[in-house]
Amino acid sequence: QVQLVESGGGLVQAGGSLRLSCAASGSIFSINAMGWYHQAPGKQRELVARITGSRTTTYADSVKGRFTISRDNAKNTVYLQMNSLKPEDTAVYYCDADITYYSGTHYGRKSDYWGQGTQVTVSS
Repeated sequence: QVQLVESGGGLVQAGGSLRLSCAASGSIFSINAMGWYHQAPGKQRELVARITGSRTTTYADSVKGRFTISRDNAKNTVYLQMNSLKPEDTAVYYCDADITYYSGTHYGRKSDYWGQGTQVTVSS
């Protein structure tokens, strides 16, 4: 069993900052890539940022220069530092992870563990 738990969402004024955290726990052998997605009402879930095991990062064009993704392997945690927030950043933010797990008898890999989501609301 693997769980992802996000935290750090909230209400902030435009131009403000928030830091999201996502902690993975459970029968984890290693965490490969981790990422953040967001989903606004009536829209599809979209990639915001992703970081690989070698710390290669990818960002959506809309957040480049404003958001920074990072990870702490010792804590099995990924972070998303969001600066210069805009009203259009308002969405539910979801963490996902590609994890190799150990069940006690065998290893396996699942590429799409998801957290429950955290709401980010940016007021104008």
